[in-house]
Amino acid sequence: MVVLAAIVQILCDVLVFRLRRLEMANLAGALSIMFVLGSSPVDVGVRVVFALLLNLLVYLNNDYCDLTWDLQADSRDLDKTQFLRANMGAAVAAQLLLLAALVGFALLYGGGLMLALACGGGVCWAYSAVLKRRPGVDVLAMALWGIAMPMVGFAPEWILGWCLALQLGLFSAVFESIQVLRDHDEDLAAGVRTTGVWLGPTRNLWLIRGLILVAAAYMSLVIHGFLGIAVGLAVLVPCRVGAVATYWTRIRMIFGLAWISACLACWLRGGTAGLVYTIEVSARWALGLG
Repeated sequence: MVVLAAIVQILCDVLVFRLRRLEMANLAGALSIMFVLGSSPVDVGVRVVFALLLNLLVYLNNDYCDLTWDLQADSRDLDKTQFLRANMGAAVAAQLLLLAALVGFALLYGGGLMLALACGGGVCWAYSAVLKRRPGVDVLAMALWGIAMPMVGFAPEWILGWCLALQLGLFSAVFESIQVLRDHDEDLAAGVRTTGVWLGPTRNLWLIRGLILVAAAYMSLVIHGFLGIAVGLAVLVPCRVGAVATYWTRIRMIFGLAWISACLACWLRGGTAGLVYTIEVSARWALGLG
């Protein structure tokens, strides 16, 4: 009973902390893709539960791998971090239980959930264990994670699902490049060599703006021409020293509004309205995957 109580406490701490930091946006991304594709209520329910469990797994794994650094970080809740350190066995048990539940879920339901688990969980594990301390690769890994996590929202044969997930992946690359800029001083002091530490604040900001333009170009060409221009205007948002968190919030707002508008436009039109490519909602690949 003591171990069970510790498992529940650890999972609750992970859920509350990540929701407060708005770090489970992939749930909303997957849900919006399901909306565009016209998924059934049952399919939506199953996939949302699966996505929630997967988020708990990957974020708990991240906290487990980062425990040494989190104990020294001002941004963490010290009491909860110390509780995790005091209950490492329960943390491992929680991850194993979540993994077993997700595998069982995926095997019973199908619909590409096993692929989403392998890609989303695999990328996050590699990022937490190694890649987040490798300059350049950390941003790339989060871009792949931004694609993999929303894969929960659609079966692999849906072409439009992949197109929308790729847009979210490009947004994730921008967010990760902002995160390493925000954490520059803390990572430098801890001897963690991220892209932000490697480039320095000035060049890192140019990287952010370049990635914003890539995300905007993709949206214009494939998803929606006008909304892509709106995303591109995010390069004009100023980023002041000591106010990176505010800058991040503003970029999130711009991207979030553009994403919601794009999903509504796709739903109303029955597909994308890119300047070069248009993909209908009904378009599928004959993959033969369950």
